[in-house]
Amino acid sequence: MSVVKPFLMKILQKILISLSAAILCFFILVPRTSQGQVINESTKKRISIGVGAFTDIWLNTPGGMTTRTINQGVTVFGTYNLPFGKSNFSFAIGLGISIHNLYWNYRFQGDSLSFQFVKTEDAVGYKRSKLTLPYIEIPLEFRLKTKSKFAMGIGFKLGYMVYAHSKWVGDDYLFGTSNTLKVSFKGINNLEKFAYGPTLRFGYKWFNVNGYYSLSTIFQKTTNVDMYPISVGFILMPF
Repeated sequence: MSVVKPFLMKILQKILISLSAAILCFFILVPRTSQGQVINESTKKRISIGVGAFTDIWLNTPGGMTTRTINQGVTVFGTYNLPFGKSNFSFAIGLGISIHNLYWNYRFQGDSLSFQFVKTEDAVGYKRSKLTLPYIEIPLEFRLKTKSKFAMGIGFKLGYMVYAHSKWVGDDYLFGTSNTLKVSFKGINNLEKFAYGPTLRFGYKWFNVNGYYSLSTIFQKTTNVDMYPISVGFILMPF
């Protein structure tokens, strides 16, 4: 199993990167006609652009770990819609970026052989301690949009982590001085590279409320930290 899992992860990584490249090329090339004209009206109606904000509710946190009430994140995506005939239903596939933030009472310790964070001591003061998790995502969604402009979507998305980092603003715990330490740590191991889970969206015209339930944890099982987020927020889809 120790050999099979890394092999499967590499295969999934290649698949995700290939799909992302294909979808990106699709958005760039397909909207243009063979005569080099700009995007036509028919294609316009099939392309949706969304931008949104959300908060993560972190579940299954270890004892003694506390997280902020609002863990704000952002998402941007584009999808191509494939209608089912002349019905109000369609299927959409796209490409996007989501950035999740975990604000907590832990700090980076740099131990590459175990869970790389430790609980911040009461004597150590800090203004901000967070873990940022950006993902390139492929969203899939079955959509309903009525003539009255009511919209609903049930889907699934797969994400690949691209630039995780931890940020600390507070007492200088590295050297034990009274100076304020502002530092980011990029070499974070033991993070799961893939994130995936179902999505739900409903709204009216261009305003939508959405949710995402992660079926994957953010840390690898070897850390014995099985945290995962539920994301709740809104999406603006003017196009």
